[in-house]
Amino acid sequence: MRILLQRAARASVTVDGQVVGQINRGILALVGFGAGDTTAEADRLAAKMLQLRIFSDDAGKMNLNAIDIQAELLLVSQFTLYGDCRKGRRPSFDGAAPPAAARELYDYFVAKVKESGLTTQTGIFQAHMEVELVNDGPVTFLLES
Repeated sequence: MRILLQRAARASVTVDGQVVGQINRGILALVGFGAGDTTAEADRLAAKMLQLRIFSDDAGKMNLNAIDIQAELLLVSQFTLYGDCRKGRRPSFDGAAPPAAARELYDYFVAKVKESGLTTQTGIFQAHMEVELVNDGPVTFLLES
């Protein structure tokens, strides 16, 4: 499992001209699942994402996590995080979980994150999405299981 986590001033996802998810201050998380991933990885990375201290305190240091600041969360499925570009000129997605397994894990991950009580929005699984982001910092981290 991989999450490209970005601290956002604001972010949104549009599908077919309609905004399906949007947040203000918080986290935009692009979420991908690899072949063999399980709910254990989803549990661990959900907790890591929520507890990672990436928000600034009054002194300007990254000492606060999403729960501390009541961040809003936008979770977007992103199988291309498993694109392997080491050979040739076309990415290989052999390492990505099959769509049915990825959907199940994505739905599980979203439900797990929602247990935090934080405002949580999503994109639409397997849809062509336009993602807009105002990255705050910029601050971007890659979380992997």
